[in-house]
Amino acid sequence: MSAADHRLSVSLPYWQDRDPLDALAVAEAAEKLGYHRLWIGEMATFDAFALATAIGQAPGRIPLCLGPFAVDVRTPATIAIGVASVAALTGRSVDVAIGSSSTVVVSGWHGRERRRTATHLEESAQILRGLLAGDKVDFDGAAEHTKGYRLRLAPPNSSITVAAFGARALAAAARTADRVVLNLVTPEQVSRCAEIVRQAANEAGLPTPALSVWVTAAADPTAGILGTVRRGVVGYLRAPGYDAMFEEAGFGDIVRLAHSGAHPRDVLAAVPDELPAAVGMFGDSTTLARRLDAYRNAGADEIVVVPATSVEDPAGHHTLETLARIDHA
Repeated sequence: MSAADHRLSVSLPYWQDRDPLDALAVAEAAEKLGYHRLWIGEMATFDAFALATAIGQAPGRIPLCLGPFAVDVRTPATIAIGVASVAALTGRSVDVAIGSSSTVVVSGWHGRERRRTATHLEESAQILRGLLAGDKVDFDGAAEHTKGYRLRLAPPNSSITVAAFGARALAAAARTADRVVLNLVTPEQVSRCAEIVRQAANEAGLPTPALSVWVTAAADPTAGILGTVRRGVVGYLRAPGYDAMFEEAGFGDIVRLAHSGAHPRDVLAAVPDELPAAVGMFGDSTTLARRLDAYRNAGADEIVVVPATSVEDPAGHHTLETLARIDHA
């Protein structure tokens, strides 16, 4: 498949041992290098709507995709208000992604319950579809409810992406989303997930949603950059869904260590460079080109680069420039 048939985008990284303000430098690099879209996620540092507004008011026109937002933490109405706010304040195209996040984030950090994940994703997407189009939505579902709200700002008419991995969540995404996004997956897992989405869409008589894949990347990585990436995956090793992905990728021993209650530093010490490499792109230009092809051949319509950053390269510019050059070759 030709690179011209696909999209190459950037997601802002929030590495634990890096300055969170690296995100602004990464956004600027993505703009200057001509990437298709900038994804702005949310977890432990910035409020995504605030960060998106700051980025969107800087020079440039790169479209934005905000999220995935955890549906057990943010309601469809608050998500719609946030998306419409960013669109109105920046004048940019703003799309949105939703997901289920993890028990640590939802229950631990926010004190909320994870409820019927696949159903909650599907119902939230249905509500968002109406709200983002400017409709007044009344919805009484099994997991989500809303009555009588309509955006007061201009409707952004955003596309809706659902982050999913398990079969039920993927099927729900296929029925309701414009796009499905995967994170921390091997090319083989992309292929399997793409088939589940195709089948579910066909059974519902719907067009197959596009498929985006977040892929962590580093061109010519140093030992320090690889350490940053290994540290970044530790928290995912015992998160439901992600743990299954890593076990399927051949790292069951490390997943079991993480679930045993071992201290994070001991889990980190057990994580080899091969683990993030299995779900990412690391190496010289030839290796990166081969990995891009592998993900695209597996069914990824959009590869979303999550660049590793460092003291020497806070924007991940070397990685982003290398991948942009490969993509346009």
